[in-house]
Amino acid sequence: MPHDLNQPIIDEFRANKGRMTGYFEGARLLLLTTTGARTGAPHTTPVGYLPDGDRVLVIASAAGSDRHPDWFRNLVAHPQVTVESGVFTYEARAVVLTGEERDEVFARAVEADPGWAAYQEKTERIIPVVALHSLAQGGPGTINAASFGEAIKVVHDAFRHELALIRGELNKTADAGTEFSTLGAQLRVNCLTFCQGLHNHHAGEDTVLFPLIAERHPGSAAALTRLREEHEQIAALVDALRETLATPTDPAKTRTEANRLTAALEAHLDYEEQELIPLFDA
Repeated sequence: MPHDLNQPIIDEFRANKGRMTGYFEGARLLLLTTTGARTGAPHTTPVGYLPDGDRVLVIASAAGSDRHPDWFRNLVAHPQVTVESGVFTYEARAVVLTGEERDEVFARAVEADPGWAAYQEKTERIIPVVALHSLAQGGPGTINAASFGEAIKVVHDAFRHELALIRGELNKTADAGTEFSTLGAQLRVNCLTFCQGLHNHHAGEDTVLFPLIAERHPGSAAALTRLREEHEQIAALVDALRETLATPTDPAKTRTEANRLTAALEAHLDYEEQELIPLFDA
């Protein structure tokens, strides 16, 4: 996609911390900045991605073109790239997947969105799949926020967005009726990645953020106690969701657990923002 067509997407992505409208509304999108293979100049491209545990995956489809996209040729020449998730900006190492690993990941992508298969059918080249591994030390990267209060809201909104996407994917499974007796492999990965990210976030709050707040704002003790208790309740709901994913033969049960988690998490995030953001913004 030419740069002049990309720029409005890039501008909206950055202005809204990754939340998009129009064609890309509800999509999993990131900004990938590569170093030009010939020029050495930075180039930023919006690309779709797949969650995959500690890494994210991007697919060099070029809409089924017979030519690899420029960003792919760039990262082959210069594997260190910059990733903007909307919430975080971080340096990453790009690894082109090969063999069975590439095929397994691409099959998951097709299962989640048949459009990837349509792109592959249009070209004789094997569409590459690339894993992006964060190089950030001691955290996910630089948060895209001007204040700590804004940072809390940005991170929370990212959890809200991802959980909404997962619930939408679960509903699609329900709409498919008897065609699906199990959850898709990529959907299970999405859910498990979300669960692990939420666990890491709450663990960080319990061990670092909340003690800092308690020291500086003694009057927050009651709110922090409630938030810690809610962390335990949400952890139990996460475990229940994980259990349904271990033997994913009952999508209805998984949807039920996802809905229970959504209700508890949204109430928790709302309360945390109500109690903590004023402390930081003061």
